[in-house]
Amino acid sequence: MARIRVGLLPTAAFIVGTLPVPKYADAEKTQFATDRETGAKLMTITLFFMEEDRAEALKITVPETGLPNGLKPGLPVKPVELFATPWARIFNGSLADGIAYRADRIDLLTPAPAADAA
Repeated sequence: MARIRVGLLPTAAFIVGTLPVPKYADAEKTQFATDRETGAKLMTITLFFMEEDRAEALKITVPETGLPNGLKPGLPVKPVELFATPWARIFNGSLADGIAYRADRIDLLTPAPAADAA
């Protein structure tokens, strides 16, 4: 599979959509998925991605060790070392395809201070 580094414009912004949930290695959800190199448990987080005139929700896999404390929906964040991996498979006789996103970690961003109204 080809891993493609995701290049972002300086105006790109990410906001936490949902809190991280465990990623499972099996359909029965009995085995947690783990990072092949470190053994860290993998989590999936939904981030809202906004760039220029478009916005979309992305599900991004991140090692549990790459998630900061204090994540909450609505907070600005930045995925670090973000990669996209295209995938395709036959499921129930039909082709299913998509893009899997993976980041090494998620950094919390400090919101810009509000301008004084006075």
